[in-house]
Amino acid sequence: MNAARSRYRVRYYDAFSRVYDRFVAAHSSDREGRLRRVLAERTALRPGDRALDLCTGTGAMLPALAERTGDAGLVVGLDFSGGMLAQAKRKIAGGGAVALVRADAERLPFRDGSFHAVTCSHAFYELKGEVAELTLDEVGRTLLPDGRFLMMEHEVPRTRLVRLLFYLRLLSMGLTKALEILGHEEDLFRRHFATVERIETGTGQSKIILGTRRARPSPRKGRSHEARR
Repeated sequence: MNAARSRYRVRYYDAFSRVYDRFVAAHSSDREGRLRRVLAERTALRPGDRALDLCTGTGAMLPALAERTGDAGLVVGLDFSGGMLAQAKRKIAGGGAVALVRADAERLPFRDGSFHAVTCSHAFYELKGEVAELTLDEVGRTLLPDGRFLMMEHEVPRTRLVRLLFYLRLLSMGLTKALEILGHEEDLFRRHFATVERIETGTGQSKIILGTRRARPSPRKGRSHEARR
């Protein structure tokens, strides 16, 4: 991604942060946030564990994860948008051990085996081109053995207006890449994880794809596996 386009995306998501929660709630028909609790439960996190919420946006997943890891654990919310993280900061006050990190999903600033679980809620479709593949490489690298990556995304919405917004979002990725991912998420995950499972959420509006880390992931050539901070 060139610098100009990168700056445009940052400005776009900084502005989008003001309505992001309502947008996701409309897509998922989950205004009470029940789906995020379902996603947190599927992580199998325990008190004292460490979790990463990728593309955390306004941090809606963070409280549910922090409930499971407790004060002895750690939850990290990562996003490249300062506007999104500013919104997230309001949700984590007094809610367990939670940190916010501004960074790109395809270049995670963490050591190998840093996390017991990684989540990505209603944001994976935003990753464009080869960024999705690089991000999955990084997720596998930063997970502990048998660690879980759980991606929750929208099914195609039934409501006409919301469905239109959904397709416009996918088209922002580029038509070819959108069609490669939509409905083929499990195939993508199988290139990066030892086991892959699709989980129905019960609402008919969202799905969870669960990938378990390979026993010995191959390091990417030319990439340092030391902490980048």
